Amino acid sequence: MQLFGSSGIRGIVGESFTIELARGIGEAVGSMYQHIVLGRDTRTTGPMMMHAIICGANSAGASVYDAGMISTPTLARATSGFDCGIMVTASHNPAQYNGIKLCNPDGSAFNTEQTKSVEERIDSPLPAKNWTDVGRVFTFEGAEKAHIEAILDDVDNSEASVVVDCGCGAAFRISPLALRELGCSVLSLNAQPDGHFPARTPEPTEDALNDLKAAVIKRGADVGIAHDGDGDRMVAIDDRGRFVSGDRLIALFASAMNVKGLVAPVDASMILDEMISKVERCRVGDIYVAEMLKQSGLEFGGEPSGTYIFPRQTYCPDGVLAGAMIASIADEQPLSERLDALPSFPSSRSSWPFRAENRIELSKCIEDEMNQLDCDRLLTMDGFRAEFSDGWILVRLSGTEPKIRTTVEARDEEELRRLTNIVDKIIDRCLA
Repeated sequence: MQLFGSSGIRGIVGESFTIELARGIGEAVGSMYQHIVLGRDTRTTGPMMMHAIICGANSAGASVYDAGMISTPTLARATSGFDCGIMVTASHNPAQYNGIKLCNPDGSAFNTEQTKSVEERIDSPLPAKNWTDVGRVFTFEGAEKAHIEAILDDVDNSEASVVVDCGCGAAFRISPLALRELGCSVLSLNAQPDGHFPARTPEPTEDALNDLKAAVIKRGADVGIAHDGDGDRMVAIDDRGRFVSGDRLIALFASAMNVKGLVAPVDASMILDEMISKVERCRVGDIYVAEMLKQSGLEFGGEPSGTYIFPRQTYCPDGVLAGAMIASIADEQPLSERLDALPSFPSSRSSWPFRAENRIELSKCIEDEMNQLDCDRLLTMDGFRAEFSDGWILVRLSGTEPKIRTTVEARDEEELRRLTNIVDKIIDRCLA
């Protein structure tokens, strides 16, 4: 049974993600690791799932340290003092979803071998411990304070005017506070925890951030920052009210840090290849970015989805740290000027939902279609990336939800339209 996608386990509560599954995960992890730190995002089902995980872990003899409602990068940093960490979150998925992320003491997500071991133990549970040998539950405090202190030690002070949209997610407290401690003037939007996510979707897409754009312009702010449901992502609005794509933020951070090499997945922009001397490509998912960073020893990694990994601090994507860094950058020079100085190519990203039971058939159809393309090179490490002389297309199945995700990028608008037309026809035929 394969439960783990490219970023943990997620599903609609009561359907594909159940109390029984949460308990099984807790028991499996608890049979492997004796001291576990546990956190959750703001979802209404978080406490219920946390108790199920604690029940399972305790029954396997593990002790659990409850860190409460915190962001994923905060939990990941706290894991440095434990055997592993469990975060109850569905990240950017809608309110009816929940799930878990598992992390190692260095902040990295469980790798393929580790998740396979967890899945095997869920399928073949061990006998329950005698009542004298069950684990205990403790309260763990100070995780957010330690996270903020680490950021302040690493990021230059900033007097930038910042608007931060926490989206009612897990960064509701730590992100505004970290920015204020940095020296910024901060206006907070949606900074109350609410698992219904009433103001906008947990995924900080451009369409969801109209309020943030308006607040940046009205306030004359230097930058706007938005987080997803669990705070491991960060996207930005520049001082002119323009949405900044994840690709351009990767390039911006790389430029500001003057890195010589970075890690990015196959769906990242060719902007990076234009700017950075060494770009290592990997599969889509922060777990794969982290793995490649460890193997290569490179200084930075990021994904267009809005996740950025700074190995000098942690191998977990840290949206709170990224927000502080972009506030510091915006204090030195108008963000719009820095962004306009970067290379720029037109691009588009789209997604199409499909029925989960059709995944295998759909995957075969996409493979057949992409193999018939007359392209310069076809990469298949994750989905199918077809490269042409003046652009590229990527078609892949999401690792976290039943959606086809496509990316198209080209050197001019005419080529973008041509390549987009190719992709749309492939998707139409496969979904027909």
